[in-house]
Amino acid sequence: MSAPVTGGGPAVRRQRQNVDERPFLVIWESTRACPLACLHCRAEAVPDRDPRELDTEAAKELMREIADFGRPAPLFVITGGDPFQRSDLLELIAYGQVVGVRVAVSPSGTPTLTAARLRAVHEAGAVGLSLSLDGSTPALHDGFRGVPGVYRWTLDAWDAARALGMKVQINTTVTRRNLHDLPDVVRLVHDHGAMLWSAFFLVPTGRGAALGALTPAETEDVLNFVYDVGLTVPAKTTEAHHFRRVALQRRILAARGEDHEKALGLGTLYRELRARTAELGLSGGGRRARRPPLDVNAGRGFVFVSHTGTVHPSGFLPLGAGSVRERPLTEIYRTSALFTGLRDPDRLGGRCGACEFRRVCGGSRSRAYGVTGDPYAEEPWCGYVPGSFPHQEELAALLSGPGRPPAPGPGAEEAPGHGGRPGEGRETS
Repeated sequence: MSAPVTGGGPAVRRQRQNVDERPFLVIWESTRACPLACLHCRAEAVPDRDPRELDTEAAKELMREIADFGRPAPLFVITGGDPFQRSDLLELIAYGQVVGVRVAVSPSGTPTLTAARLRAVHEAGAVGLSLSLDGSTPALHDGFRGVPGVYRWTLDAWDAARALGMKVQINTTVTRRNLHDLPDVVRLVHDHGAMLWSAFFLVPTGRGAALGALTPAETEDVLNFVYDVGLTVPAKTTEAHHFRRVALQRRILAARGEDHEKALGLGTLYRELRARTAELGLSGGGRRARRPPLDVNAGRGFVFVSHTGTVHPSGFLPLGAGSVRERPLTEIYRTSALFTGLRDPDRLGGRCGACEFRRVCGGSRSRAYGVTGDPYAEEPWCGYVPGSFPHQEELAALLSGPGRPPAPGPGAEEAPGHGGRPGEGRETS
């Protein structure tokens, strides 16, 4: 029998608040207007603003409702489209300080993202900025974003924000187009400096429905690659909740001295990504502590408000639970049947429902819905067979230890608020 899996902090970060009562993150799609034509765009952005958008006063009311969740108030991320298309952006950022809500901004990489604009955003009180980078070269990134020059504008904005002392998160959409380029993206994140790198696993919605899906085996390879580079750059995933399973498995296997590649049956893609990472000199390891993934999911610690005020569990899960024009956000989040259902892991179907990791993972509810039409169906991009991990005793000990996430429901532990990371992903971890 192996020694207990101890030390090194939690493998998965628990929420320090009752997620039945208060989300960790509120994303607001401030507009769908955007000059880019990104291949994967969830919002299917358009050049012009929609007259149905929440106006300035409605947006401020939304921010007051976010403050009403209590302390610590959820992090409020203003995204789009491109939020720079709104003339009241700076006013809304500054209003966050009035009502006690931390505000981060997730703009598009366009020529409007100048050093002067970024300084104004910073001085208005934004706590962070997230930028998208889907390739390490102009050909890859500009091709993905549909407009030449976006790569250069994004890197310039990144450097300008860092020079201002802003915290920057870099988001990368993982697709077949850029799978083998991921180590080179990590190199840029390492060299330019970022608070966080988020690997977003595509959900088939909006324009992204036309892009090819990864296989479960490829997904496992990429998740383990993300885990590896966590010693080089602070890394997380978005819409790949089974990364939390991988983190737990890797912690146990490392404690036992077992070869994770063999134990987890990783494939050629993983070996290629690992080899390229070594070529770039990024596989030394040990230079920083891994950032444990945070236990949030659609409707469980996370809420999305559309440009018209409709409330969704995620921007990638197009099921509405009401509108902030008609009911307070606090009421919708806490009491709607959709949100309360998504916070109940016993409602999960298929392999997710039978999985020993279901309370810490839960799978992507957005992808389950996008592929099957059922938000409680099993995660389509996960190949794990419930009960197949051989070290169940160590797993049970790790899940029940100090770093375990609380079970959902009224018994979930209430604890001091998480300090938060600006722009903690456009979407869920």
